[in-house]
This record gives sequence, C-alpha cells and structure tokens, in this order.
Amino acid sequence: MGKAPGNPEVYAMDQDKEDALWIKYRKTRDPQIRETFIKQYAPLVKYVAGKVAVGMPNNVEFDDLVGFGVFGLLDAIDKFDPEKNVKFKTYAVTRIRGAIFDELRSIDWVPRSVRQKTREVEDAIGTLEARLGRTATDQEVATALGLSQGEYLKTLQKISGTSILSINEVWYSGDENDKVSIGDSIESPASLNPEVIAERDEIRRVIVEAIDELPDKEKKILVLYYFEDLTLKEIGQVLDVTESRVSQLHTKAIMRLRFKLRNGPKGIM
Repeated sequence: MGKAPGNPEVYAMDQDKEDALWIKYRKTRDPQIRETFIKQYAPLVKYVAGKVAVGMPNNVEFDDLVGFGVFGLLDAIDKFDPEKNVKFKTYAVTRIRGAIFDELRSIDWVPRSVRQKTREVEDAIGTLEARLGRTATDQEVATALGLSQGEYLKTLQKISGTSILSINEVWYSGDENDKVSIGDSIESPASLNPEVIAERDEIRRVIVEAIDELPDKEKKILVLYYFEDLTLKEIGQVLDVTESRVSQLHTKAIMRLRFKLRNGPKGIM
C-alpha cells in the first residue's frame, strides 16, 4: 500500500477558543460543536489510516481504513475530557488507531497461513529466549525455525503487517463481554469498582514489565512509533538503519511482547 502521509494539516483553531468549546460540548453535547470538531480533525483520520496502511497486504484498502478510523474520531470526541490535561490530538490518535484495528480484527483480515506463521515465529522467539535467558539472535531464531537467516528476515517482512500494536489492543478478556484495553483502563478509573481497578492495574504492570525487558533498540522503536508518532522511515533515520530493518525489529518486538503476555503468570492475552 502507499506510504503514510506526513503530519496532518489539522485546521488550527485558537487553543483558548478550542478549550472553551470542549468545556461547552461536555456540558451541552451541542451537535454543531461536535460537527466543528469532526471537520477540524478529519485530516487526522487519514493520517492515522496512512500510517496503519504501510506494510498492510493489498486486500486492505486505504479508504476502508479511513472509514474505520472515523468511528474512532467520533468516539474520541464523545469521550474526551478536557480536564485531564491531555491534548485532544494525542487522545484521538489512540482512539482512531484502536477503532481501525478493532474493525480489522472483527473482519478477520489476516490470512490463516500468515496467522499460523506469525504464531510459529512468536513461539520460536519466546521459547528460545526462555531457554537461553537472553535475547536470541536472528540466526538462532532462524535455525530454530529451520530457515536460513535470509529466509527468516523475509518471513518477518511478510508478517509485519499483522504485528501492528494498538494501545487499544485487547490484552485481557475474562470472557467475550469483559474486554480490557490499555486505553479504556486509563480513561475513567473512578467509574470502576476496586476489584476491577486492581485487575487493570496489574495488567498495566505486566505490560510495562514486558516492554522494559525488550532489547533497547526495539523498545525505542515502540516508543517512537506509538508514542512519538513517527513513521517507520523516520525511525530509520533516527536510528540510522533502513526502513525495512525497522519493520523487522518492530515485528520482533511485537512477537516478544505477545509471547510474554500470552505465557506470563496470568496469561493475560
């Protein structure tokens, strides 16, 4: 698919005016104010969809991603709390990306063969590193999979589109009706009972620990991609490696994370 666009040209409203509008909207739910925010932040949806589109297989259409992302923008507008001292753009990017991946999961867009290969790589990395007690090299993982190092790197490239991580990814689900996402868990804890708060705090702790155990370069890539909002190409420039290498490292980071979260003490995935 095409390259992700640069930073979105969101219409620049005076910040004080926008803050006042958010407070008014929270109180009145005025549909005209809502429409103003939709128009102002519509470019953000295309921007996020463009980032997600990079590395996706050809059966995933950019326009579909935009359509999915619109639901995330609407959700962000309805749930944004200006008193939490978080910029709406930052909050909305999370919601838009989450909505896109929620929809991709619901339509089961990943071919079964790719999903199977992803699981094989994930298990090979996790099992090998648990035995070695350290980060496995590409050659060691390739050998465990019965592949040459070149074949292994090509495999990582092939499955890279399935490994995109969203902060709204559902990491724990006691049952189908009790899903917990990182975004939801930090949104409104006051509305939760103490038992649920404790459970979600534990989930966040496990995830933070899993990320902290990643190799330094992979950790930097996750931070730059998901929290600094850089593209893979921009991350490559920062780390002085090729874009394809960033993609491979990103995929390995997600494989490691998913294995740790799936096989940790609580098995939260």
